[in-house]
Amino acid sequence: MSGIKENGSRAYLFSIVLVAVIGGLLFGYDTAVISGAEKGLQAFFMGASDFAYTNFVHGVTSSSALIGCILGSAVSGLLATRLGRKRSLIVAGVLFFLSALGSYCPEFLFFSYGTPSFPLLVAFNLYRVLGGIGVGLASAICPMYIAEIAPSNMRGTLVSWNQFAIIFGQLVVYFVNFMILGDHIAPVMERVAEGLYDIVNASQAQWSIERGWRLMFVSEAVPAGLFTILLFLVPETPRYLVMSGNDSKAMEVLVRINGKSQAKAIFDDIKATVSDKTEKLFTYGVLVIFVGIMLSVFQQVVGINAVLYFAPRIFESLGMGNPMMQTVLMGVVNIAFTLLAIFTVEKWGRKPLLICGSLGMALGAAGVALTSAAEALPPVVAVISIMVYSASFMFSWGPICWVLISEIFPNTIRGAAVAVAVAFQWIFNFIVSSTFLPMYNMSLGSMENFGHAFTYGLYGVICVLAAVFVWKLVPETKGRTLEDMSKLWKRK
Repeated sequence: MSGIKENGSRAYLFSIVLVAVIGGLLFGYDTAVISGAEKGLQAFFMGASDFAYTNFVHGVTSSSALIGCILGSAVSGLLATRLGRKRSLIVAGVLFFLSALGSYCPEFLFFSYGTPSFPLLVAFNLYRVLGGIGVGLASAICPMYIAEIAPSNMRGTLVSWNQFAIIFGQLVVYFVNFMILGDHIAPVMERVAEGLYDIVNASQAQWSIERGWRLMFVSEAVPAGLFTILLFLVPETPRYLVMSGNDSKAMEVLVRINGKSQAKAIFDDIKATVSDKTEKLFTYGVLVIFVGIMLSVFQQVVGINAVLYFAPRIFESLGMGNPMMQTVLMGVVNIAFTLLAIFTVEKWGRKPLLICGSLGMALGAAGVALTSAAEALPPVVAVISIMVYSASFMFSWGPICWVLISEIFPNTIRGAAVAVAVAFQWIFNFIVSSTFLPMYNMSLGSMENFGHAFTYGLYGVICVLAAVFVWKLVPETKGRTLEDMSKLWKRK
């Protein structure tokens, strides 16, 4: 114990962070599970007799969890301030678990099992919104929790592990979906009228229509239950404990993580910056809030989540073999490049990674746009370009945006400011995800692939604008303590 008091315990710190990043894994799992389930889900509700399940309705259903994400992120600041970071994450874990069960069997108590109808669709979407609220809470509070636990010289790396967990969660669910589908053929949709689709070879895909999508959703209950249970074993963050007047407990946690001498210095810095707990959102000016919001907006409007959510459908349209296998491969690439960010964020800094990633994404998006416009180019060029686009996001805007959002705000406004920034993130996630398919499927005269070229061309231009924004307005935070943020923004 004396060794822990003098030097701190890295094992204790890493065990806490490991539990917290399961929330990131659930974030990725919940948002990506729809990629494998959406075609079977679409075919199931197309069998309803009381309404027409159109392409528009399917787009809304596929994105309904994002409505919950907006709500969850919007209230995350209030919950993080009133309940604390730890208890708010427990609430998120319970919501993940209930959503997984409800999405598996939305008929529970009120409807006949296996009979699609409009009321059942509403019930399904409500369960997805419930899970989305959990995602919204976890997306804001997990990086906040890690940032407030971590020593300043490791904060960027440890918060980046949260993004690794998000991408790992997406890879896990891609693989789980692939394993669940097995030899069963996913239903193929064929356009028969504007906005309407028919099921082709439905008899070959009946299992995926009746059971496959349900099993994909309920598989999330396992990590959700584990996350909720393990949260009872981790401490509240020292900064929240100090703001709540629990100085002795805060000091105990700081000593165990940082060692006795460093803990005292960190404790004194925290006390100096949280003496006034009622500072308003714009106490440090408009610029810090604007930068936080725009980091969130650019992370979404570069278009990455539209690609992640609809990856199997995109690869199928390119005619490149098994679309689920291509999606799993993309997940592996994403993992590798997220690790690149984790191991370089404290060496290279936040800004260089964001700028390089933005330009790499622009290059990848341009490659897809050119391949779509020039049909003579082989589809493999588009696949490689999508991989470049995705990989560039994973070592830049994926992890680094969360690092910056968790650390740029001063202590006394962090809960509210992170909530505002992350709420904007989910609002624009919903906008991008709901507009992607209509843009992607546009045609212009004889150019059937016009929508493909236009969509990725637009994303490429936005990526260049993102690089300019980072270069001009985003401060470098490498090596600074969270308490330094108050001084940084007071000077601006």
